[in-house]
Amino acid sequence: MLIKSADDKSKRLALLESLQESPMLDSDQQAWLVRELWALREGIRGERDAAHYLDNHFASDDNLAVIHDLRLNVDGDVAQIDHLLISRGFVFYLLETKQYNGDLHINEFGEFSVSYGKGKPWGIPSPLEQSRRHQNVLVKLLARLGISGRIQKEPEFRHVVLVNPKAHIHRPVRDVFDSSNVIKADQFASWREKYVHGELSVIKTLSLFANVRGADTVKEWAQLLCRQHRSQDLLALPEFMKPREKVDAAVVPLSSAARQPQVAKPVAHQTVCATCAKPLSAAEQAFCTNNADRFDGAMLCMAHQKEYRQAKAKAKDQKPLPTTSHAEVKTMPQGLTDPRKGKLVCCACDAKISYAEGRFCWGSERRFGGLQYCRTHQVDYR
Repeated sequence: MLIKSADDKSKRLALLESLQESPMLDSDQQAWLVRELWALREGIRGERDAAHYLDNHFASDDNLAVIHDLRLNVDGDVAQIDHLLISRGFVFYLLETKQYNGDLHINEFGEFSVSYGKGKPWGIPSPLEQSRRHQNVLVKLLARLGISGRIQKEPEFRHVVLVNPKAHIHRPVRDVFDSSNVIKADQFASWREKYVHGELSVIKTLSLFANVRGADTVKEWAQLLCRQHRSQDLLALPEFMKPREKVDAAVVPLSSAARQPQVAKPVAHQTVCATCAKPLSAAEQAFCTNNADRFDGAMLCMAHQKEYRQAKAKAKDQKPLPTTSHAEVKTMPQGLTDPRKGKLVCCACDAKISYAEGRFCWGSERRFGGLQYCRTHQVDYR
């Protein structure tokens, strides 16, 4: 019986794809983005394919509860279980999906590596050890929730690695290292049948029968675990992907030089602020270059950009721009001069927005005109 399907990760995919359009990324950030996108796409594809095979066999089977994409957080320890199956015999199957469609190598020490074509194998973390770490988190949670068998507290755990059906698995001799639980994703049903009917000892079989629970009880357990699911923040980005630096320039009195700035001579070919001579970040340089008419061609740090706009508005006896109404969002011209541009404030409703929302808009300058909006007004603006 299917209890939970995988979470929708389309927002994460859309965020990373939109970041590819940003001109503000350096080479290291671009390389991280390529790897992250590849891993996300392959992960989604692998989990989707494995879920298809599992649901085909067990979605309507009352003897097994099926949970896809279960993320648990217990005392700061996180377990991301790709697929969890719970049987009425109090057996928990933890399935780890790996979308390798090349050659998967397992040596006599249980070490895993992958190769493609004639390329050299490159080592990867053991998915079996990863699954066992997930078991440790799950055991703590089961104890807190009071989930236990009739004659034993902890269930029987079985760890299985599901790989792409097109992969080639190179195994060591079974007597040296047993890798029979590393299988292709479309073979789990037959693997489980072989385990249940062929490999269980008489004593263990009797123990499983003694622990048999009703289908309603197993369903209740699965639903209880699903309520502990903690979805991942799909819009979160690592610190590495945030702006490189922010110049904390001291606020200086506005002088005539600030109102009519003269570009300072670069120090060691470094672009500096025309007012305070502080080195400018790449983002500050790009902003001033793209808004040359706003700053009369001057290159200014973030602090003095604001001062210069205020001084220019005061000199022309201009009032600050009014708040953009909800109805005006769709008709807003590209590149509109707005004092809120570049800040974590929605240019439609003045509400505070997250860094991810702002970065999404800045990375899609053609769509949003270089301004930033909250999620609600991003949709309206489109």
